[in-house]
Amino acid sequence: MPKIGIIGGSGLDDPRLLEGPREIEAETAFGSPSSPLTLGKLGPIEVVILARHGRRHQLSPTQVNYRANIQALKDQGATHILATSACGSLRARIGRGDFVIVDQFIDFTRHRQATFFDSFENGAGHTAMAEPFNADLRKALFETAAELKYRVHDGGTMVTIEGPRFSTKAESHMFRTLGGDVINMSVATEAALANEAAIPYAVVAMSTDYDCWKEDEAPVTWDEILAVFDENASKVKNLLINVIPKIK
Repeated sequence: MPKIGIIGGSGLDDPRLLEGPREIEAETAFGSPSSPLTLGKLGPIEVVILARHGRRHQLSPTQVNYRANIQALKDQGATHILATSACGSLRARIGRGDFVIVDQFIDFTRHRQATFFDSFENGAGHTAMAEPFNADLRKALFETAAELKYRVHDGGTMVTIEGPRFSTKAESHMFRTLGGDVINMSVATEAALANEAAIPYAVVAMSTDYDCWKEDEAPVTWDEILAVFDENASKVKNLLINVIPKIK
């Protein structure tokens, strides 16, 4: 039986997703995770929920202890990780509220501890990253979203920037030229670490804005992101509730 770790983005770490939720404090060899862990069940399947940015969204993308987050889920026996994230769209075809089941990332972060292999003292650690998002989890997320009649895109390249600032127009156009489809501030780091930890990982990214490349749109604001995310958060939760029973 699988045990599913959920890393919730803004507003998507809701313990009401689970039956019999209980909270535990966790500590890892890499420090404390972003939040206490919520353990419970969805039907017969055990689930562990973690709030990426903390319960009060008090951690900036750079402050998040991604290593502790992934290690805490691994310590709890998570066999798979499903993550949720807001993102900006770099393509006109990806509209506000659309889901993107990304299959690649480009990492533009530069101030993070993004590997478990700080030292090669106990052996070299070069993890293959050609396909950073698990194909089976991606397929389940896409097919379930389509069954629920949500607007969903199968595949896409996620650009992850350091943040917390948003892109300049020049950067936004550069990311488009490089092949980026969506942009956020967390996914590449998580995906890399989950792969190093040998835990299948996939993310459902919700488009909330058009970054700042689209000349007929006002540049993105945090209030705009929250408004779109709040409007569609119930869909993300419903997607998770429906997809988890399909994971083997």
